[in-house]
Amino acid sequence: MIYYRPIPLADPVRPRDALPLAGGALVFDRVEILERARPPVVVPVSDLPDAVLAPLIAQRPDVAGLVMDRPRIMGILNVTPDSFSDGGRFAALPEALARAQAMVADGADMLDIGGESTRPGAADVDPAEEIARTAPVIELLRGQGLSTPISIDTRKAAVAAAALKAGADLVNDVAALTHDPGLAAVVADHAAPVCLMHAQGTPDTMQADPRYDDVLLDVYDWLADRIRAAEAAGIPRARIVTDPGIGFGKTVAHNLALVRRLSLFHGLGCPILLGASRKRFIGTLADEPVADRRMAGSVAVALAGAAQGAQILRVHDVRETRQALTVWRAVTEAEGEQA
Repeated sequence: MIYYRPIPLADPVRPRDALPLAGGALVFDRVEILERARPPVVVPVSDLPDAVLAPLIAQRPDVAGLVMDRPRIMGILNVTPDSFSDGGRFAALPEALARAQAMVADGADMLDIGGESTRPGAADVDPAEEIARTAPVIELLRGQGLSTPISIDTRKAAVAAAALKAGADLVNDVAALTHDPGLAAVVADHAAPVCLMHAQGTPDTMQADPRYDDVLLDVYDWLADRIRAAEAAGIPRARIVTDPGIGFGKTVAHNLALVRRLSLFHGLGCPILLGASRKRFIGTLADEPVADRRMAGSVAVALAGAAQGAQILRVHDVRETRQALTVWRAVTEAEGEQA
């Protein structure tokens, strides 16, 4: 199989023959052709047929009402007692509500609320407990008039159904509809968008010696297969977001390979979500064992993702990421492009 990776140009000066990347502000005039067991080849876009270029340049459909023409910030709200990054500081309802409101004030385009930790080594949470942690937060936020899109971070049909009923807009499934056979039907019946994330193994086993033939192409193929499965379950591609699953069954080298060539996943024709905030590989690279001290490294990875055309950046540090992204866009985009 041949894979085509657009090489994004984050520069205010654009070549005349450059094409828009996924309908956003970045452009590309070259493509890296990848094949298993062969060295990459770079060719100009003029060498490619229209059928290959079509998914690389097409404007992505809106996600939960958000236009995918620029990077959007998804603020993480873990309402769990055992989160790897915040130690359960927002598990109680008043703290969770205050945190959600603060992230919106700091510039979050969307909130991602999760009631089950999926850190390495984490155990399953009973669906009833997960619902009790998440649905009341969503319901109260909507009751207070919050209109910001809300994502429910869950692998379970019952939890997703309760969250959608409470006012959630999107289902973010780290298992890409493989954990709970009923989740696809819930998403389809509610006409909700879904994020399909790649993971090798489950949270309790995923970091036990993960291996790939070619991590970039293996993850691409796996996500392509999960998109087909979602479509077969009645979820159109226009409502699917993809996530390569940084840190989920990957070594540091695997994570770096995915971030460096993240633009390959535009070939799937779906928005790309990048969730690398505060993760262990950042701590390994930066020699920082404490998760909530990895803000600077997390922002660096978020900007690297934006430079590859990622449409959604899932982060803990909303204010800092928003500031960095605003300045990055101002210095890289052509005049008149910012909205």
